[in-house]
Amino acid sequence: MNLNYAIFRSEPIMTINDLAQIGSHNKREKKAYQSNPDIKLELTKDNIELVPLTEKYVKGFYNLTKEYKKEHNERMKTEREDRKKTFKQMLDRSNNVIADELMFTATNEFFKDMTRDDIKKWADTCMEFIYKDLGYKKEQVLHATVHLDEKTPHVHCLVVPLIKKYDKRTNNERYTISKKQYIRDKIHLSELQDKYHKRLTDKGYDLERGIKGSNRKHIKIKEYKRINRELEKK
Repeated sequence: MNLNYAIFRSEPIMTINDLAQIGSHNKREKKAYQSNPDIKLELTKDNIELVPLTEKYVKGFYNLTKEYKKEHNERMKTEREDRKKTFKQMLDRSNNVIADELMFTATNEFFKDMTRDDIKKWADTCMEFIYKDLGYKKEQVLHATVHLDEKTPHVHCLVVPLIKKYDKRTNNERYTISKKQYIRDKIHLSELQDKYHKRLTDKGYDLERGIKGSNRKHIKIKEYKRINRELEKK
């Protein structure tokens, strides 16, 4: 029986500090990773950059959202003094996502006989899903990488769902960051899981879809990796 599952997870990023920490991990900027002993830094050179980012995540984010920041700063000029916020303060206090981390992988056995080029082709299919099924534009992708320096290869893709949306109060379009524009709710996420699985199987990948309608609590990517390591050891 085939027990290789297609895995796609989405984790919201709520603050600039969280974004910085995730960037440090994804770009392997630390000298050691005590929280994840499976990372072999000597293999980091083999990681595949799908959408490269030369600067740090926070700087890249500010470059991507510079028009949004400019619009915010203009609005603050006419705001009451006690209500004025910097761009960072507005983002951190909005109780809304500033970015979304998408993670793609499969059970370890799936990658067993794959070459680096084979893994790259699989990862390119994941990116096709992001562009064609989720609907993100290339300029909304901050960074995407394949980690080959851990036991199970996986893709981390950081997207910024920056859009222009009609604002009834001002009768104008304004910039906003809205994950719901791309993943509306749990029902929509389940539909996207179906599309992701179909895109992979259409390319010839022999993978099962995850359990549909599962009541399992959505866990963070970091916690998911920890549980996965424990299962693989057993």
